[in-house]
Amino acid sequence: MKSKHIILAVLLLISQASCKKFLDTKVQDFVSPSDYYTTDAQLNLALNGVYDVLGDPNMYGERMEYRFGMEGDEGYYSQVNPVSGPCQYNYTSADAEVNLFWTALYKGIARANILLANVDNNMSLSDAIRGKVRGEALFLRSYYYFLLAQNWGGVPLILKPVSPTQTDIPRTPLKDVYTQILTDMTTAEGLVSDISTIGFGGRVSKSAVRGVLARVCLAMAGEPLKDVSKYKDASAWAKKVIDDATAGHSLNPSYSNVFINYASDKYDTKESIWEVEFRGNGSDTYTETGRFAYFAAQLCTNVSTGYANGFIKPTAKFYQLFTPGDLRREWVTPSFTYSATGTAGTKTFITPPATAAAMYSLFTAKYRREYETLLPKNMAVSPMNFPLLRFSDVLLMYAEAENELNGPTQTVFDAINLVRRRGWASGIKTVTITSGGSGYTTAPSVTFSSSPGTDAVGTAVISGGKVTGITFTGDEILGTKIGSGYLTAPTITFSGGGGTGATATAAIYTKTDADLTASMTSSKDNLRLTIQEERSRELGFEDLRRGDLLRWGIFVPSMQAVANMISVNVPGAFYGVWFSNVSSKHQLLPFPAVEKSLNNALDQNPGW
Repeated sequence: MKSKHIILAVLLLISQASCKKFLDTKVQDFVSPSDYYTTDAQLNLALNGVYDVLGDPNMYGERMEYRFGMEGDEGYYSQVNPVSGPCQYNYTSADAEVNLFWTALYKGIARANILLANVDNNMSLSDAIRGKVRGEALFLRSYYYFLLAQNWGGVPLILKPVSPTQTDIPRTPLKDVYTQILTDMTTAEGLVSDISTIGFGGRVSKSAVRGVLARVCLAMAGEPLKDVSKYKDASAWAKKVIDDATAGHSLNPSYSNVFINYASDKYDTKESIWEVEFRGNGSDTYTETGRFAYFAAQLCTNVSTGYANGFIKPTAKFYQLFTPGDLRREWVTPSFTYSATGTAGTKTFITPPATAAAMYSLFTAKYRREYETLLPKNMAVSPMNFPLLRFSDVLLMYAEAENELNGPTQTVFDAINLVRRRGWASGIKTVTITSGGSGYTTAPSVTFSSSPGTDAVGTAVISGGKVTGITFTGDEILGTKIGSGYLTAPTITFSGGGGTGATATAAIYTKTDADLTASMTSSKDNLRLTIQEERSRELGFEDLRRGDLLRWGIFVPSMQAVANMISVNVPGAFYGVWFSNVSSKHQLLPFPAVEKSLNNALDQNPGW
């Protein structure tokens, strides 16, 4: 017995020794942060993960454009179902979309915190490499906090990686959250590259940081903080973008081309300063597609054109903001419908709405899938980029801050007029039939002749053998083919039709027609209202309106005013309830019930 025990003991010792010699006891399927973030490639891969949240389906990739009511009083969710959610202002703290939005933002913050905690793991990497990564990560983290502050107010401010056991974290006062945002963004401004060096708008640049800093400062100057000292800072940051000779920012001469570029994967860093990147059509491994155009763009069932559900429609209030000559309306609320079959882009032109009731049946078409160049087009996803900051926004922010500081000045007028002129027509304004002629049995041909300019296209209308008018052919950008680029009125000639003697003259739009009127600029208050309306005309459906209405302190009355308009224009319309539901509690989202159950230190927002 004793010898057996000895043999067993020896065998056990041998086996243990063998295990220690031949088995690696170090965990192989886990990389400690201290062992990672040591190369340029690893840092940039981690940074890509922080950027990736921007395109999350619960962020700009999908739901922010059609399920969160970010369009404010500009538009409405046009579907009967589902009957609840943020865009209907009928939801609770248990709403899944509210929770997903919150989770996405803190996911981006968590990724940024881990990267920032480890960006200096390898000090042999150049300061420039680590500095740019640090700057972009700081900015993105602060941008996610800005979205949290806009939508929830004061929130838990987490600036370092946390362990799973750290659950009870109270909210930080809103002012302190904004202070941290300003600190991080200001630091980032000195670290990131110029946009001219980067060469595209999908990465954070000095221009992007400065422009968003202007946005943040305007938010702080308004409700609920009312720190009016920030108007001066907003003006200064916007002016840095405007005066940056290296970046050379300017407006794209064509408003429609700004959005055609997003659809066709073209960068224009003069105008588009920062945008969310999407790519691919879902057919390859490295696809990063979005679905905002699928849900929120103009209804289209032709996959070759670019399938879209048209879930967001404009309000009459938005449509009526525009005056004749402002071509931005024709781009955002087009006068055509897409054909379900036929060649890609086939359209049927419709008569502009004659009543306020008809305006609610239009679609929004700022993001037109017909201009996507990547084929084949995927029915449900798109490579179209989404705008986060455009130069026109910077000009309007500068004008707003300057008006609050100094009242109406020529500096303010110039900034606003630049934006207005860019979106203005330069074609035919009116046609006057100076002689109807006689003997016309069919409509004569109409020719418009002028140089320079792209000539108009129209058809004569006859009655009683005389020409009584001209009907212009439909156009997807101008609304009708009234021509463009005229410096002088074109000559109009009629030919054929069996008659003679018809003559007509034309008057043309000029860019100066777009300039602010005396009534718009007569006082600080009038100019403030003009700027508020101009932001909607220029930036409508770019996820900025709700935030603007909130900081101006007019969110609830503006939404209720639309509810009243709908009750008059379209009595009984189901979407009128979306607006009448709005109350003061909807100025902030509720903290998600799931979050509240995990974080006992988090007090709920008022009314929830």
